[in-house]
Formats: sequence, structure tokens, C-alpha cells
Amino acid sequence: MVQGTLYTYPENFRAYKALIAAQYSGAQVKVAENFKFGETNKSAEFLKKFPSGKVPAFETAEGQFLSESNAIAYLLANEQLRGGKCPFVQAQVQQWISFADNEIVPASCAWVFPLLGILPQQKNSTAKQEAEAVLQQLNQKLQDSTFLAGERITLADIVVFSSLLHLYEYVLEPSVRSAFGNVNRWFVTILNQKQVQAVVKDYKLCEKALVFDPKKYAEFQAKTGAAKPQQQQQQQKQEKKPKEKKEPAAKKAAEPAEELDAADEALALEPKSKDPFDALPKGTFNFDDFKRVYSNEEEAKSIPYFFEKFDAENYSIWIGEYKYNEELSKVFMSCNLITGMFQRLDKMRKAAFASVCLFGEDGNSTISGIWVWRGQDLAFTLSPDWQIDYEVYDWKKLDAKSEETKKLVTQYFSWTGADKDGRKFNQGKIFK
Repeated sequence: MVQGTLYTYPENFRAYKALIAAQYSGAQVKVAENFKFGETNKSAEFLKKFPSGKVPAFETAEGQFLSESNAIAYLLANEQLRGGKCPFVQAQVQQWISFADNEIVPASCAWVFPLLGILPQQKNSTAKQEAEAVLQQLNQKLQDSTFLAGERITLADIVVFSSLLHLYEYVLEPSVRSAFGNVNRWFVTILNQKQVQAVVKDYKLCEKALVFDPKKYAEFQAKTGAAKPQQQQQQQKQEKKPKEKKEPAAKKAAEPAEELDAADEALALEPKSKDPFDALPKGTFNFDDFKRVYSNEEEAKSIPYFFEKFDAENYSIWIGEYKYNEELSKVFMSCNLITGMFQRLDKMRKAAFASVCLFGEDGNSTISGIWVWRGQDLAFTLSPDWQIDYEVYDWKKLDAKSEETKKLVTQYFSWTGADKDGRKFNQGKIFK
């Protein structure tokens, strides 16, 4: 069994390939602690082992060194992931790994990175169209296939899935991804495998695509300076190059790939915003476990599970009631209020859960919901980013051990009953 240390920065989709493969094979992989991109990988000690200075990089327990994410994933995979004993399936695995590197990643980076502010926006960019063309190819392949190579999950699925993560997280909102139903089915299937869940945590499909903001690129460069050396190199190339001389085709083709690779790793330099909940005790209640049970089991099991596992010392239950129900007119507009609030609270999801319900009908409705979060105080005050909507609600902390609270939680979590004035349940939305 392979054992060793993987060097990478957090949430590196290239490293996910190796980590997922290790989950399937049982390989013992330790992620290097205190790794700092731009420092650790530039040190003399690291460069002696890995001259390229790139990550992910892998050091075996025997002192052998390997770089390039696909090679590391192959080393950590078992026979099944490599394609089993069939030479044709093995070749298919290699085909889709090449497809991911040569078709998916360039299109994804060219579309997503300018929206993140990591690359400048290119005039007349066709990145979106190129990405959609790639997705259409995948959609056609998966029309009659469950997996990309053979009848079981292989490295083909793992590598292609990892390469699509940025697209599904940042730009493939529901209206766009609806055209690729086969890919969506396959992507969600891979995402929900326990081996993948152990690596790709708290992942959410895109609800609203990022839009280009020219300020983001300037702000990113000011914070990190990540692209300055790259820009200077490109400028120097242009200055030194005689106007009448044409660049060799191979070199021209290589430069965009180099730029995308540098920008991808520049993600590691972007300052990560601190989770406001980090200052609070974690307690024993596991939101991820509860959310999985709630999503996959009937309320008859998931609601008792909630009360069985709930940690009242470190978590609290609240009811929020919309203050201005008399202003609610159309049901669909009221639902948009709830959805908008959920979107603006997206970064709160990791340590919170809510079931918000609309009772009544057009012209006669109310909005209220049961919220659960880490800590004993009103969570919205922990971050200025969370304070846009909460003041239009009346908030009341509930006694987690009382029978009245258990009845309210059951009502809201199961979407049943009526509000205090007898309006019947109309519809609900879950924040998880």
C-alpha cells in the first residue's frame, strides 16, 4: 500500500484527484501541514525534491518524489481505478484524462478566472462557448453510459469531475446547466460518493453565475501581486521580439496554458475570509451529518435524529417571523424574498440550518422559519455581510428542551400545519 505526504494548498482541484483516488484505494496519504504556497514550494529544500516548484507534489514514505497531479493520482489509485485488466478500458481512462487537461481545464479557467479577478477579461472571449461545447461532448458520451470508462468509477471520472468543479461552482447556474442533463446526473453521482465527500467538503452547485467586475482584477493584484511577474515576463517577451519575426507555433500555443496554470495556482494566494463561527466552540452537533440525514431520510427519522444529536450547550434554535406580512402580495414574490436572503447568507451555511415557510396565499400570507446555528446569540451580528435581511424579522430564541419547541421544529422541518392565525402551509425553502 502506498504511503506518503502530499504537498498542496487548500481546495486545489488538481490535488483532489490524488486525494479521491487514495480514498478508493486505501493509500495512506498525509497532507503536509503548514504548507504556504509561494514560500514552502520556493524553498531550497522543496526545490531539491521537486525542481518545478509546482503543487501538488508527492513524497513517498520511501523517499521517492513525484509531481504532476495525474501521475500522483495514478500512483495512489488501485487497479480498478486504472481501468482494471482490460487494455481498452485502460486506454479510455487515459483518453478522458487527456480530454480533461486539454479541453476542460483551459476552457474552464478562461471562463471562470476573469470572473474571480485572477485573470484580466479578454475582449471577444469565446471561453463560455468553448466550455459549453466541451460539456456537450460529455453530455453525448454520457447519454448511454453511467461512467466514462467501463462500468465502474475510474480515474477517468475522478479527473474529469475534478476539472469541472470550478464550472459547476461558479458559472453553471440552473438555467445554463439544464442543457447538459446527462453530465449533471453523472456529476452529482460522483459528488455524492462517500470517497469524494471525504475530500470535496461543503461543495454547493452554482445558484447564480458570477458576473464580470473589472475592479476584482485590480483588487486581486493589489492584495497578492500574483500576476505581476507573469505580466512582466509577457511584456518583456513582446519588447524583445522583432516585429517582423513570427513566434513558432508551438511556443504560441504554450503561452496561454502557462498563463492559466499560473493563475490557477494564484488562487492559493488569495486571502481566505475567516469564518465568523470559528471563534465559537464547535460542540458535538455535526451539521453535515444531520443535513445528510434530513436530505435522504423521511422526517419520521430525520427529526428525531436532530433532537437526539442536538448540542444545546453550544448551539441554539430560533424562530424568525417576518415583520411586514401586510406588504406581501404575490406568493412568488414572497418566495423570492426568502431565496434572496438565503443567497446573501451563503457563507453562513457551514454552521447553520433553516426551514423557512410561507403560509397562506396571494394577498394573505406570512413568512416565518426555524433557524439553527452554532452559538447562543443571534448569529447575524457576527458578520457585517450577514446583516442585510435579518432586521426585517422578529427573532426569538427557543428552549431546545421544551415540548413547544419540539412541536415547532417538527412543523417547520416537515412543512406542515398552519401559522398562528390559521393560514395553511403553502411552501417552504431549506437553508443548508
